[in-house]
Amino acid sequence: MKTTFIGGGVMGEAIIKGILAKGLTMPRDITASDINPERLSNLKQGYGIETSRSNRQAAEASDVVVLAVKPQNLKTITEALRGGLQPYQLVLSIIAGATIATITNSLGHSAVVRAMPNTPAQIGEGMTVWTASRGVSQSQKEAAQSILGALGKEVYIPNEKYIDMATAVSGSGPAYIFLVMEALVDVAVDIGLPREMAKDLVLYTVLGAARLAQQTAKCPKELRQKVTSPGGTTEMGLLQLEQGDLRALIARAVIAAYERAKELGS
Repeated sequence: MKTTFIGGGVMGEAIIKGILAKGLTMPRDITASDINPERLSNLKQGYGIETSRSNRQAAEASDVVVLAVKPQNLKTITEALRGGLQPYQLVLSIIAGATIATITNSLGHSAVVRAMPNTPAQIGEGMTVWTASRGVSQSQKEAAQSILGALGKEVYIPNEKYIDMATAVSGSGPAYIFLVMEALVDVAVDIGLPREMAKDLVLYTVLGAARLAQQTAKCPKELRQKVTSPGGTTEMGLLQLEQGDLRALIARAVIAAYERAKELGS
């Protein structure tokens, strides 16, 4: 499966790493195109792939063309590729906010998959929600599923409206969790714990809590209630979070991210 990556950012590299690790393709069948020559050099040295400074030339003869650029660069990319894609080629976009209609109209190409992975994809633990245009064949859907599955868990949805919602939850979600971790580490240090110890305590607490929720298949509310003893330390801590309206803050964060995702696609 010959694959071209337009844009060599973090997520683009994560996909390259994932599909190579899963044996979906060989380094010689991957080409990356980017305006940053240093970035291309790093990708070539790190993965043994081909590189190009021309987006149009890089996309030629590829089975899959992955668009992994920032939203503000989409117009430049589509102008360079328009008219140069063949019907058999699949375009897989991970550009936040860019709708299928925008991409298909800008490229003049009907086979487009839109996906929203998140940063844990860098270690094969990502969460990706994706959908496809009507012009995507069954074999192309299977190819997209294989690529995105190499990043972790993938979920296909028939309605594109859920992509922006997923962007606000799972796409931006790791940053929310990292902020909570950062705050926990800082306060642990404030009350007297050594910073390295605090980092380990927080890291393994978050990791263990997530794995417990996954393996027991119990809802977060039930797990929270089980660990909260009346009059205990956890109850007192949670009381402060509730009085501080943590739920409302999280809701505002997700809604703000969702509205921004929609703005990027307008």
